[in-house]
Amino acid sequence: MTEGLLLVLDEGTTSTRAMLFDARGALHGTAQEELAQHYSHSGWVEHDAGEIWERTLACAQAMVAQAGGPERIAAIGITNQRETVVAWDKATGEPLCRAIVWQDRRTADFCAELKEQGHEDAVRAKTGLLLDPYFSATKMCWMLDNVAEVRVAAQAGTLAFGTVESWLAWKLTGGRSHVSDASNASRTLLMALEGGDWDEDMLALFGVPRAALPTIVDCAGTLGCADLLGAPIPICGMAGDQQAATIGQGCLAAGDTKATYGTGAFVLANTGTRPPRSEHRLLGTVLCQVAGTRTFALEGSVFVAGSLIKYLRDTLGLLDDAAQSEVLARSVPDSGGVTIVPALSGLGAPWWQPEARGIIAGLGFDSTRAHIARAALEAMAHQTRDLATAFADDGTAWTALRIDGGMAANDWMAQDVADILGIAVTRPDFVETTALGAAMLAAVGCGMHPALADAATAMLGSGRTFEPAMDESLRARRLARWDAALGMVRQ
Repeated sequence: MTEGLLLVLDEGTTSTRAMLFDARGALHGTAQEELAQHYSHSGWVEHDAGEIWERTLACAQAMVAQAGGPERIAAIGITNQRETVVAWDKATGEPLCRAIVWQDRRTADFCAELKEQGHEDAVRAKTGLLLDPYFSATKMCWMLDNVAEVRVAAQAGTLAFGTVESWLAWKLTGGRSHVSDASNASRTLLMALEGGDWDEDMLALFGVPRAALPTIVDCAGTLGCADLLGAPIPICGMAGDQQAATIGQGCLAAGDTKATYGTGAFVLANTGTRPPRSEHRLLGTVLCQVAGTRTFALEGSVFVAGSLIKYLRDTLGLLDDAAQSEVLARSVPDSGGVTIVPALSGLGAPWWQPEARGIIAGLGFDSTRAHIARAALEAMAHQTRDLATAFADDGTAWTALRIDGGMAANDWMAQDVADILGIAVTRPDFVETTALGAAMLAAVGCGMHPALADAATAMLGSGRTFEPAMDESLRARRLARWDAALGMVRQ
């Protein structure tokens, strides 16, 4: 199959999109709708799963119409915010409560209890993950313990749990496919990296019934059939957003590394077919699974990146729009001694301190919003450097870095990352690499391209490279100031 378009459903944290690609990776259309986030308690972050579905469907329908009808769509690819948990009733197909978002911290105490009981080493050895509220299993456990409707459905045998790709696949197929691809399943704390299914020990530890979970499937292949878009369209690709972005960056060989700067910042390094083991609190994860063969990655996750700019704009009123951050950063020669540690929802890798909170240090009467904006962008490079150090200590040093995501469009930030890391940073001309990666998987799954390497050759474009140019003494001063501020947060 070489004809037809690929419909990608890219369901993110703040918006959902549908996009059309052809076999050469060219974008033919985009429809996007915003998603509401709900903050009913401190540390809680929720989505309305019904809204996710309705807005995703509306975007998909718009793209099918633009394509000229469902017969013009060869396959669907799905990529999604990871770790977010949806609970629904298999009988009604309706959500039982709000989805708990990956950023949510309500299970921090539960994670601390499990650590105190000595479970983390076993969890890490099996899943490659740490005991942190970030991951899905503790969210499922909380729902079972605190939401009567979820508990009743579990007792009745009608409970369905899934991350967002699983929810969308269920709805698109009219409830015929309850599936999760291996990349998303590897983020739940319930799947062993060296196994093909849910792990019985992890299910018992978190009290999650196997019957409520989806079947784990490949990231490319015939994964279901969508019947709600005018005619049957096969679902042929699925991956979590960061794995999809890694594929969309062409990181298909061991050692290839990318960083995505979106709501958070996520670095993945391809480690080949052997599950990675970190001694520096990085994560082992499935990059993709094709024809039953898994490729793995080492990952470092930073919770706050673009959401810091959104906070400066929407909560503090310091920016008129996100793009103004670059203008302000260029308007001053440095940050004036201001340093921001953006632990607004705790510290992620390599520190994993969910109770930490952010600070703005070094303020004086001469500090302006330009200094604060510049410090906010500098924090992206500083957090990335902390990850680079951990990766190197784990034996996976970066020789170059590929970047993407909404913040990567900021030239000043891209150069600053290169300067602080001391390595070349490349940004693709087409920065929507998450959607492109899902399109590549769908193209392989439907036979449009025989393998991911062929899809990469056909579908990936060129990019711009930023070379490090910062004076070493300035770099050392910047890092010393960052380390001092970080030390205050980590106390």
